[in-house]
Amino acid sequence: MTLNTLIDLAIMIFAGMFCGRMAKHIRLPNVTGYLVAGLLIGPSVLGLLSDDFLGTIGIVSDVALGFIAFSIGNEFKLSYFKRVGAAPIVIACFESLFAVLFVVLGLIISGQSVAFSLVLGAIAAATAPAATIMVIKQYRAKGPVTESLLSVVAIDDATALILFSLAVAVAQAIAGTSSSFGASLLVPLKEIGGALVAGAALGFIFLLPLRFFKKAGNRLSLIVGFIFAGLGISQWLGLSNLLLCMAMGAVLANFSSDIDKLMDICDSVTPPIFMLFFVASGADLKLSVLPTVGVIGIIYIVLRVIGKMVGAGFGAAVSKCGKTVRKFLGPCLLPQAGVAIGLSLAAGEVVPEHAPQIRAVILCGTLIYELIGPAVTKLSLKKAGEISGK
Repeated sequence: MTLNTLIDLAIMIFAGMFCGRMAKHIRLPNVTGYLVAGLLIGPSVLGLLSDDFLGTIGIVSDVALGFIAFSIGNEFKLSYFKRVGAAPIVIACFESLFAVLFVVLGLIISGQSVAFSLVLGAIAAATAPAATIMVIKQYRAKGPVTESLLSVVAIDDATALILFSLAVAVAQAIAGTSSSFGASLLVPLKEIGGALVAGAALGFIFLLPLRFFKKAGNRLSLIVGFIFAGLGISQWLGLSNLLLCMAMGAVLANFSSDIDKLMDICDSVTPPIFMLFFVASGADLKLSVLPTVGVIGIIYIVLRVIGKMVGAGFGAAVSKCGKTVRKFLGPCLLPQAGVAIGLSLAAGEVVPEHAPQIRAVILCGTLIYELIGPAVTKLSLKKAGEISGK
């Protein structure tokens, strides 16, 4: 690691701290300040951070997402699902499905080809959990909306992958480029199932050394080691890193009596990691894509929001959830980032003639959703009565 890299990381932390404090003064979530800090010091504005540098610190994003997914897994307690039933699964399915349907229909009505509409619209299902989790942690939100939100954003990763694979399979069948519809569906099922199995296995293995290592320092080392192992295994086997780390956290939440202590240890060391992650995410946002998205981009950005809100409300109503969940859960599902960008690359391979357009639309959506999403989440949770104070 060079001196310049260390200076750049220091700049990211100081800029994040400053903008996070400024955001707090105007009653916005800290994560919004971190994203704005990255945008300001990134290539789009001041250029203090280069694209080459941002490309070298991808491990920071991987580690941050690993910790976030591990934290989400802690919410998957069997006692919770015995109490609420299948409601989170139903809501996640409907909010993902409606987002896709709204965008696909909107694009088709606007005159776009069916294949293009399917692959672009399918990306609308993806929701990024990181910013949402940061808002919940900062304001210590508690209540039925928060509980449902944590579960839904966790399940959303699986529903997004399945819906995208279905859309791609149909688009390829229309274009005559797919030899097997079933084979197209096996890929995400293997990715999801493999991640859950591997994560659960790591979780049970994790339980063994916990019996012998009681000090906080040793347990922190275990947490870091197992999250690193989970991330490495997911990359090696081509599995979902989010689902793998979630599954590992879920096993610990259900089979370890020390899970609360473990999460306290995590919370004591992750703030600078999360700050670097969001500042880097902000620096990756490109203002230059805004003028290039046109009508297609507006359709995607607007109808995805409407689809998420209508789908979440419908799913909550079907599941007989409370009024606050039906009303306020949908607006908390706006953020979209890493998974969507990854799917946009895959979509570009299905309809290569539209690859630049798909990339521009998703990057523009990421810019808008990531900047306004945390504030909307905070406002929604506050109106639901699950955030006290300012």
